[in-house]
Amino acid sequence: MSESAEGATCPELGGDTALLNMSLADPAILTKPNDYYRALRSGDPVHYDEQLGVYMVSRYADLQTVFRDPITFSQEKGWHQQFARGYLDELKEILIRDGGGYFPEAILRDPPRHARVRRLMEKAFSGHRVMLLEPMIRKVIGELIEKAADRGYADGVTDFAMPMTIAIMCEQLGISHRDGESVEKWSRAYTAQVGGLQDRATMLEHAKQICDLQNYIIAQVRARQANRTEDMISDLVYARLNDEENPALTFEEIVALARAMLVGGNDTTAAALSNLLLLIARNPALAAQLEQCMGDPVRLGRFVEELLRIEPPVRGLFRVTTKEVELGGKVLPEGAYVCMLFASGNDDESVFNCPRSFDADRKNLTKHMSFGGGVHLCVGMALARMEIKVAAVELMTRLKDIKLAVPIEEIRYVPTVAILSMKNLPLTFSRRL
Repeated sequence: MSESAEGATCPELGGDTALLNMSLADPAILTKPNDYYRALRSGDPVHYDEQLGVYMVSRYADLQTVFRDPITFSQEKGWHQQFARGYLDELKEILIRDGGGYFPEAILRDPPRHARVRRLMEKAFSGHRVMLLEPMIRKVIGELIEKAADRGYADGVTDFAMPMTIAIMCEQLGISHRDGESVEKWSRAYTAQVGGLQDRATMLEHAKQICDLQNYIIAQVRARQANRTEDMISDLVYARLNDEENPALTFEEIVALARAMLVGGNDTTAAALSNLLLLIARNPALAAQLEQCMGDPVRLGRFVEELLRIEPPVRGLFRVTTKEVELGGKVLPEGAYVCMLFASGNDDESVFNCPRSFDADRKNLTKHMSFGGGVHLCVGMALARMEIKVAAVELMTRLKDIKLAVPIEEIRYVPTVAILSMKNLPLTFSRRL
């Protein structure tokens, strides 16, 4: 038996069927979901969660089936039905009145409309752009670590992960670091719209933040239209295709895409960095393994891939069926609400041997679903991978003896179904001389 990231041996196959009577929305399940995932895979792989009103798809093979059919399993409809669920009409009115308009997520459109937007958005994530960003990312991360290195303690989320990703995203988009505190509030407010766990009072609070977010982005886009600069917002504004009818992104699409980059690239990457810190703080053997990877880009890359598999920042996203369809032996009606549990697919024993064990030498390492799959595979995954690798190198180069400063039970998580995101991560460490 090999040791897992959580310090345990490989779990038994199968799961506790009593967990099938619980919901992913239950706080105890939401923060420690792996036993629940295992129960779903073995007992009811396409499980209807009555509290959430969602079919939970948990097996790797069934998730691949959904990826291969983006028309029957519509991500565009899934997003719209999940976004501000129960309050969408009211939120739309607020955004139109106070936030410059309602801008649906352009990158989540269904095929064939999706292809045009993706090709234009990829102009902002070219290999050239990612390569140019690496020195800046290294500098930003290094400066943040240095602020806390001699102090000997910090919060991994609020002192490292969130400010790192916010500062990097601000640089990428060409916006001021002074707006970092606002970006964090905006990100939380927008992410909450797909979490499925907010009430009306919270939605109204979040709506004000989203209005501020959109007004800010609209001003940034208008500025780039007047004067081109060297950043990702300009990449979107000036992206062109050899297409006589639709050669460029519309203003509405640019706003939606810039918002997605600011919020999506920030919250998910911050969650990944927080997961990295928690992993090495709880397991000195893995911290030592990471340290040994520092001079070997291939080994470092494999370590990061296994981190993404075993602790994915996004637990799942939503689809809606556009017709009656059979999935995993169950017939789903047209209009069924489906949650694709990527995190459960990453944990599937039929694909990944001993899935709770951290093994950077897995032969099928890159089969994980942490960036989604199919036509909606994450467009920013190369940049996200690079950010995590640079952060890992800077952390291990400058700090040592990273440890959790509180019992694991005191770690609190953001209440959302979509992202497994910590609110706090108190750490102690020493400067590496």
